Amino acid sequence: MSTQPKQFNIHEDWTVVILGFIIIGISLFIFLPEVPVFSWSNTSDLFTKVFDLANLKILLIQFLYLISIGTIGAFLIGRSVKYFLFTFPIVYLLTIIALILAGNSAIKSINLEAVIFSLIIGLAIGNFFKLPEWFRSSLSTEVFVKIGLVLLGTGVIFSDILKAGSLGLIQALVVVISVWYFAFWLCRKLKVDDELTMMISSAVSICGVSAAIATSGAIKGDSKKLSYVISIVLVTAIPMMIFMPIIAKYFNFPEEVTGAWLGGSIDTSGAVAASGTLVGETALKISTIVKFSQNVLLGLAAFAISVYWTYSHNTTSEAVESKPTLKVIWERFPKFVIGFIGASLIFSFLITPETRDSVKDSLKNLQGIWFALAFTSIGLETNFKDLLSNNSRKPLYAFLIAQLFNVIVTLIIAFLLFS
Repeated sequence: MSTQPKQFNIHEDWTVVILGFIIIGISLFIFLPEVPVFSWSNTSDLFTKVFDLANLKILLIQFLYLISIGTIGAFLIGRSVKYFLFTFPIVYLLTIIALILAGNSAIKSINLEAVIFSLIIGLAIGNFFKLPEWFRSSLSTEVFVKIGLVLLGTGVIFSDILKAGSLGLIQALVVVISVWYFAFWLCRKLKVDDELTMMISSAVSICGVSAAIATSGAIKGDSKKLSYVISIVLVTAIPMMIFMPIIAKYFNFPEEVTGAWLGGSIDTSGAVAASGTLVGETALKISTIVKFSQNVLLGLAAFAISVYWTYSHNTTSEAVESKPTLKVIWERFPKFVIGFIGASLIFSFLITPETRDSVKDSLKNLQGIWFALAFTSIGLETNFKDLLSNNSRKPLYAFLIAQLFNVIVTLIIAFLLFS
């Protein structure tokens, strides 16, 4: 079988903007999906809370909600709705299993995120079972994750960042610029290819997975390379979020410094929150603000990368002169960034705090489930052998060295600004 595109289609990035704002509009004016329960400590909890009839009903409604949005997306993009309707229930079921595993209290105590289980489950099935090509090609990885990124904008509230003063923004700017250029220089020295160089530089300096995906969208990157970078980010985030708080406590770093260090160094927002919680309330607050400050830079960074990539990888067919036109830049610009920024502006300046508080948990849950669905899909379509090949060593070395540089530079800046 093969998935033949339809004649009617809308660009994928515009589609996710449409879908993201449909979800936001539904949440604000029509229907606010309940947040399902995944927390459990023992077998009794599992059956009385997670597998409770009321919670299963919430999960069923969530499934119908998500598959409806996804079906609209498949139609607008021009993919086979038939194959999407077949693959999505499988991806959703695997993702729910990952969320249930991550909801266990013992798992929570070591700060393992649901997306890690989503990726592991997807990798296990995708590498131990031969999936048909039509199944792999009908996975909507980028659509899922870009919808999550648009919804992420609803949680990036400018007033919350400004309340903490300018220190978080100053640190974010200094760290992002210095670490990005160091990682870029290092990748060039190690002769890493251009696409991986851009993804690694953004992932290690801005906000990990989200930055890698945004950069891939800006440069129209290869999905296998993106999967490789995401895998590195998730794997390295685990020891960082566990050992950095231990180091901070051992050397008696002030909580403000520790929070700024964690928020600027650890690549995923969930891991930042988890590690900040291990230190204290002040560290959690500062780390979240610093990470939010970096998230705000995501849209600007994606735009800058898109312009740079267009100029540095121009072909004669794209422009009459030696430099590409504004039309070419616009064509390559990742449109989903508009959705991210638009959602942030709406929730920062047009939505009342009361309304924002009433919908934030539901929207955060939807954002999380779209990300988890994306990581399950990434695992299903990724060949684990590719991640361990000889060609993967230099990018891995580049990421690890750049991450070490990031940890050191961020700690120095955190002491200068927050001690």
